[in-house]
Amino acid sequence: MAKNIAIVLNNGSLNSAVVAALASQSHRTIMLYAQTTPAPLPRSRAAFDQQVAHFKPYREHALAIPYGSPLGAASAAYSADPRQPGSLAPKLVELLPLIAVALRLAAHYQAAALYLGLRVGSNADELAAATEYLQILDELVQLPCRQTDLHVLAPLLELEPWQVVDLGYQVNVPFDKTWSCLDQAPEPCWACAACHARDDAFQHAAKTDPSKIAKNG
Repeated sequence: MAKNIAIVLNNGSLNSAVVAALASQSHRTIMLYAQTTPAPLPRSRAAFDQQVAHFKPYREHALAIPYGSPLGAASAAYSADPRQPGSLAPKLVELLPLIAVALRLAAHYQAAALYLGLRVGSNADELAAATEYLQILDELVQLPCRQTDLHVLAPLLELEPWQVVDLGYQVNVPFDKTWSCLDQAPEPCWACAACHARDDAFQHAAKTDPSKIAKNG
């Protein structure tokens, strides 16, 4: 396989779309959707499919990872939705099974990179912890796993939400093909924490959200 292949872990979100656009600039991409819930999330999966149609990757894969979902009441405290603000550690724990599957796929295709939409912002402590996390993953993959040419990349890591939106406009991201809402209704609710965070990011970036244009158009 060619060494310019990259795996893009994509859940249909805004961050996923920006990362897919960035990866597409220098790699032949393989987009991976991982279902971690017992039942499919129709709007998130639809957003992934729309992004696939837009970016036209070299390959696409959708895998069910049931052990990636919360295991019951005892683990509920450790469950974290990456679209909501919160402690970094639970998010990194939830990423582990997804990254493991993505790395297995990367090894199969002899890919040069695995792209993640992980973002922590400019908080010094969390940024340092997430950077160390990625360095450890890189060393694990390259040394004991002997995937010496494979790198784990998180290009949005230190950006604030409005900066992700601004970057997305620079690389022509199809924001209307992304899903941020915590609900899975036909349309975003624009009332949940994730919708408010998305709205705030577009406002701070002084950009118009195409999803709202499509709704009001």
